[in-house]
Amino acid sequence: MKPWYAHYDPGVPQEAPRPKPLPQALEETATRFPNRVALEFLGRSLTYKELWREVQAFAKGLQAAGVKPGERVALMLPNTPQFVIAFYGTLLAGGVGVNVNPMYTPRELRHQLLDAGAKVLVILDQLLPRYQEVKGESAVALVVRTGIQDYLPFPKNLLYPWALKRKGQWPREMEGLPWRSFLKGGKPEPVPLDLDDVALLQYTGGTTGLAKGAMLTHKNLASNALQVRAWIPDFREGEEVVLGAIPFFHVYGMTVAMNLALLGGAKLVLLPRPEIKAIVEAIEKHRVTLFPGVPTLYVAFNNFPGIEGRNLKSVRACISGSAPLPLEVAERFEKLTGAKLVEGYGLTEASPVTHCNPLYGERRLGSVGLPFPGVEAKVVDEEGKELPPGEVGELAIKGPNVMKGYWNRPEETQKALRDGWLFTGDLAKMDQDGYFYIVDRKKDMIIAGGYNIYPREVEEVLYQHPAVQEAAVVGVPDPYRGETVAAFLVLKPEYRGKVTEKDIEAFCRQNLAAYKVPRIVVFKESLPKSGVGKILKRELAKEVGPRR
Repeated sequence: MKPWYAHYDPGVPQEAPRPKPLPQALEETATRFPNRVALEFLGRSLTYKELWREVQAFAKGLQAAGVKPGERVALMLPNTPQFVIAFYGTLLAGGVGVNVNPMYTPRELRHQLLDAGAKVLVILDQLLPRYQEVKGESAVALVVRTGIQDYLPFPKNLLYPWALKRKGQWPREMEGLPWRSFLKGGKPEPVPLDLDDVALLQYTGGTTGLAKGAMLTHKNLASNALQVRAWIPDFREGEEVVLGAIPFFHVYGMTVAMNLALLGGAKLVLLPRPEIKAIVEAIEKHRVTLFPGVPTLYVAFNNFPGIEGRNLKSVRACISGSAPLPLEVAERFEKLTGAKLVEGYGLTEASPVTHCNPLYGERRLGSVGLPFPGVEAKVVDEEGKELPPGEVGELAIKGPNVMKGYWNRPEETQKALRDGWLFTGDLAKMDQDGYFYIVDRKKDMIIAGGYNIYPREVEEVLYQHPAVQEAAVVGVPDPYRGETVAAFLVLKPEYRGKVTEKDIEAFCRQNLAAYKVPRIVVFKESLPKSGVGKILKRELAKEVGPRR
């Protein structure tokens, strides 16, 4: 028997619940709770019956457009009804979803569309100019455009585009089929779905440079949502209200907010942007019961002006992921709301959650908690031999939520998956009771505000600047974002004194999503190196120190 089972909350099973393909699970929810509100979006709501009808209409639209099972459909959308409908509709038609971050620059978008071989792109109308810069450079044959206004109530649906036009944020040229024209009435042709079919390509970077697609199956995604549900022993089917503030284009948001809600008959309150004012107001207005998030959201929540006077007692449980959760942040949040806020751990390749502290039992300082039901975890040495409690080694994980592999990257897959175990690259230790502690993250990865940032990608952009001779990017502690990006640069002699920090930042903003742009730029005569010429990034990180 695993040591962690003794510390599970009463009612949490040891085994993972049995999953079903995601569209089948949603159809069952819609059958059980047809008139329950499924989605709440800026004043407009859709019941489960209405949501399922729209999902079918999207699937039929794909089939009418000639999209075959296994083909990829890219979604470049914020948290809107369209994201939910397009994702489940893609799966119902046998397709594979590809999550695309709406903050991506044309360079990043091009790579992902090309790598995934996406045939269809569903995109927010405001983002069209970015796609138009790379149009014709990928396999995309059909663009479906949609806007926030498509699911706003009257008269907001008319006022929204008008307001954008006044701000100059409306595209001059429209591209592709409008959302409503694409949806087809009636039921789509049934497509048999297997639990081992790939449902999602979720792109994750790595120390090897460009992002690679983790192949997450129906079994992976459904299992992880059900594992999260099982971890909440007092989860009430058909009664919960889940706040969808963290982005669904990250698998963390997709699993712990979107899929958890829809497979459990909850009302999902959608926020297109995780803005703290909107979050506080949504919790009050909709009596939110479950609020999954990242530490930066809870920090902002705790410091929101007048938060003590708000009625927030509806919140019962919150799981925090993506970055370490400071104890003082959790304690203040719990004092304000009366809810339980616990830290978990996961990674894209595991759909993503693998560990969590018990909601009602003992949470241990600095620990990411216990392995989820059905998840096996061990700490191993460099030869792959399991280490005893207390010793530091690489964390390896096995379970129904572990990916099938990396898309079109067999060598990378072989490195990560061995005998069914996912080798995380994270250094960890386990105590006698089965609580796990992450000692160090993947060699280079920076986690800022819940986003994964891979230094090599930022460095490659910096090296494209004509003035840059050498570049090294590191993460430095930041009280709000968890970490922030610092770039250390050696300029070519002819540019020294002529190029400023602002010049570098402006260049990065043209080529990187905003969260990847270095907040700290340091010019140096030379970078510290080891005897073999490797840049000593830890030495550089010490030079900056924690931000205040």
